[in-house]
Amino acid sequence: MAAARVITTAASSGSQTTSCLFTRRPFLLPTRKVCGFNGLCFNKRAALVVKSKRPFSCNAIYNPQVQTIQEGQSETLDYRVFFQDGSGKKVSPWHDVPLHLGDGVFHFIVEIPKESRAKMEVATDEAFTPIKQDTKKGKLRYYPYNINWNYGLLPQTWEDPTQANSEVEGAFGDNDPVDVVEIGESQRKLGEVLKVKPLAALAMIDEGELDWKIVAISLDDPKAHLVNDVDDVEKHFPGTLTAIRDWFRDYKIPDGKPANRFGLGNKPANKDYALKIIHETNESWAKLVKRSVSPGDLSLF
Repeated sequence: MAAARVITTAASSGSQTTSCLFTRRPFLLPTRKVCGFNGLCFNKRAALVVKSKRPFSCNAIYNPQVQTIQEGQSETLDYRVFFQDGSGKKVSPWHDVPLHLGDGVFHFIVEIPKESRAKMEVATDEAFTPIKQDTKKGKLRYYPYNINWNYGLLPQTWEDPTQANSEVEGAFGDNDPVDVVEIGESQRKLGEVLKVKPLAALAMIDEGELDWKIVAISLDDPKAHLVNDVDDVEKHFPGTLTAIRDWFRDYKIPDGKPANRFGLGNKPANKDYALKIIHETNESWAKLVKRSVSPGDLSLF
């Protein structure tokens, strides 16, 4: 077995607050007025503990020593990229990295660096959901040409395959986390965790399944302050939204498959709609990890 290689991952720097969806720590509820039989009233604040069937770790990503651990050789069937927290404990990039950073900013995990072809993805059916290269009929999968943007996922989201979206031709979710296309200028590293702000959403329909593409930009990109919504993307990154749509529409054609389609009038939706999709798929993920819906073959740790 090849020796594991340890790579320190650039994560969120500085002190951040986050609203973990699940926690075993108490948090304070708003105060309420309580009056006794003697007519005396006072404000009371109660603590609520939300319990989950799995221990969620929302602090790992804030440790500057978050690491990715590479096992096996790249471009082989055994290659895996695991995530570890500062204590050396394995964590899931899908379940344990918090989604929300507040103020419309979210964590994004890079699965495929821009200008590369290997079809890397989080293994949602393996323990700790490492990143691996996708396969078909036992062979590693590659895109027919380079992807021109950093591509990856939003943690703590899930596109529910049992739920039909009435706004997008009644299509059902594709059973994966929500995809992100990050349009910044830098090529990022596989497994890198970025802070991004959503700008638009494309409703791709892949063989009948709804596969959202959230267009976003990393906060540390030089143009990040210029773009805050879909119209800004066209102004400062002209042609990019059309290029993204066309790339994902056509990438399966060289393999003899039909082109993918897009809902919502074949146009990108605005930032508010993208935030709506993120919120809804975060709620779907919450139901998944609470086992309100069957996980099937998906790993919940």
